[in-house]
Amino acid sequence: MGMSMGKAGGGGGKRRRAKRHMPVSEINVTPFVDVMLVLLIIFMVAAPLLTVGVPIDLPETQAKSLQPETQPITISVNREGRVYIQESEIDAESILPQLEAIAKNGYEERIYVRGDRDADYGTVMKIMARISAAGYKKIGLVTLQEQGQ
Repeated sequence: MGMSMGKAGGGGGKRRRAKRHMPVSEINVTPFVDVMLVLLIIFMVAAPLLTVGVPIDLPETQAKSLQPETQPITISVNREGRVYIQESEIDAESILPQLEAIAKNGYEERIYVRGDRDADYGTVMKIMARISAAGYKKIGLVTLQEQGQ
């Protein structure tokens, strides 16, 4: 009747020691997901800022938008009356030589004029008149689509 109960519960100490030193075979994706979410938020915030470099408050209209075949030349007039071709500021007098230098299709080049809502109407019309008088035929005004219609 004298049974030895030296190792109660069985199992022994070798199993616990062996489990403690086994490598983990799972991949922890939590840091990867965290980094991806932070990058997603950064790109969502930064994407609208990458459109056009000249800040202009465009007027709103009910006109439908055009789908151009090629990238148009953009001429911007800000509220102070400064004139820009694409993103570089130019003098209003030198607009025609600049246009001729960058127009790939000659006088068939599509030109968009962006005038700030608070810009002088005469300045915007003077720029458009110079472009038209030089022979360019595809000139358009850029506006925003009216909200609430």
